[in-house]
Amino acid sequence: MNRRLFLQRGTAAAGLVVGGLTKSFGAEPKSGAAVETSAGKIRGLVIDKVNAFKGIPYGAPTSGSRRFLPPVKPESWTGVKDTIEWGSEAPQVSPHTEIPEVRATIPATGMSEDCLRLNVWTNGFGRNDKRPVMVWLHGGGFASGNGSYTIYDGANLARKRDVVSVTINHRLNSFGFLDLREIGGEKFAQASNAGMLDAIAALQWVHDNIANFGGDPNNVTIYGQSGGAGKVSTLLAMPGAKGLFHRAIIQSGSNLKGVPADEATKSARALMAKLNVKTAEDLQKIPIDQLIQATNATQGLRLSPVLGPSLPRDPFSPDAPAMSVDVPVLLGTVETEVTFFPNTQMDPIDDAALLTRVKQAARADDAQAKHLIDLYRKGRPGVSNIDVALILESDLRFRPGVVTEAELKSAQKAPVYMYYFTWRSPVHDGKLKTFHTLEIPFVTDNVDNAPSMTGTGADRYGLQEKMSAAWAAFARTGNPNHKGLPSWPKFNATQRATMIFNNECKVVNDPNGEERKALAALRSA
Repeated sequence: MNRRLFLQRGTAAAGLVVGGLTKSFGAEPKSGAAVETSAGKIRGLVIDKVNAFKGIPYGAPTSGSRRFLPPVKPESWTGVKDTIEWGSEAPQVSPHTEIPEVRATIPATGMSEDCLRLNVWTNGFGRNDKRPVMVWLHGGGFASGNGSYTIYDGANLARKRDVVSVTINHRLNSFGFLDLREIGGEKFAQASNAGMLDAIAALQWVHDNIANFGGDPNNVTIYGQSGGAGKVSTLLAMPGAKGLFHRAIIQSGSNLKGVPADEATKSARALMAKLNVKTAEDLQKIPIDQLIQATNATQGLRLSPVLGPSLPRDPFSPDAPAMSVDVPVLLGTVETEVTFFPNTQMDPIDDAALLTRVKQAARADDAQAKHLIDLYRKGRPGVSNIDVALILESDLRFRPGVVTEAELKSAQKAPVYMYYFTWRSPVHDGKLKTFHTLEIPFVTDNVDNAPSMTGTGADRYGLQEKMSAAWAAFARTGNPNHKGLPSWPKFNATQRATMIFNNECKVVNDPNGEERKALAALRSA
């Protein structure tokens, strides 16, 4: 389904769009107060008592001679700029490739190299209010996505949890991660990790301006899911981000290692060959659509954070970065991550098909695969064959990186909290189960903005209350505990305490530990 048609798929709970803003729950938007920023005054809208500012420029356009280079600050303006429309998303494949249930939450924003925009939601503007600030880094790997999905909307967290919510757009794919340092000469000596430098520029904007929105620049949490979790993991190791955030939440993603510089240079040369251009300056002149098409058509490109001056070490190898030793981390995964991906086979399977699927996923022989299947059945009495396959595939693809980050980070002094989300969605005849991204509307208090993902059952609300309160508590204090949850201990590599999020929330030490150890043994064999 084309994402431009998402409003036709939405329900009344998602509201209408007025001036680029979701009109939620029948609230009538009205013009808000003017707020001073470092580039000039802006005015947003007030929707159901929350002040919303959308499309605030934190960087100048990145087209032409600025393409691939570090961001620069936007030009200042006089008067008051209206910030009531979503900013353009970064150049990428369109329409988005998410499953329809998620695609239905994506607004039509347009695409442009003038994409360094962010959005802010707040209850008020007192400089002494010192609300915790939560900055969301969107998913989509390092290749796609934007900060404007309805499941990312920060209004409910601002309203109910009294935090200042921020979401950002930044450069992606070859626009954001092409490394031209070895190719472009002195002019391109800093042309690396532009998309991550954009995120740092956005955090710098938060540091410089968020007090005028009632936020505390000394209490900033960065959080993200999937690719956003990879970005959070990377920022923990980037010297340019030090001091700009104080807590981190990593959801269903990780980034253990950066791309070696020589591999990044090979990617740049391969893309230039595909486009038949000789210089970095020539690349800056290629039309957006042509550059996107060539990026998609060039095999083997490694377009993600690259090792170098801006990322001097691997984010989580061989250990957690000392730079962020004082930063508490909350992290986890969901049970059947892989059902998010369009080609995943989700229909019932027999024993023979299960064996084949486990052998392929785990790269195991018959005996090893049978042992894994027995372990998964032992830990989940009565589990179906398709559930075994989906959970095991998710454990192999997503959980190891997150668990590794938890283990390495817990060796430092700042606290670590681990979770595992197992609530199952009723949509798509229940076949999607606990799919990748499903926890997002629960932690952002947006289940009513995501009926295509969560359905409309009343059981959503209790879990949303527990999860959004935990995320906000962590942002406020570095500890996710609150009276609505059982006591949530810190994670360590021995007890491995993990909060299981479902209609009943409970703490389990090393959940499914036998499975984890068996998969780890196979990976290391």
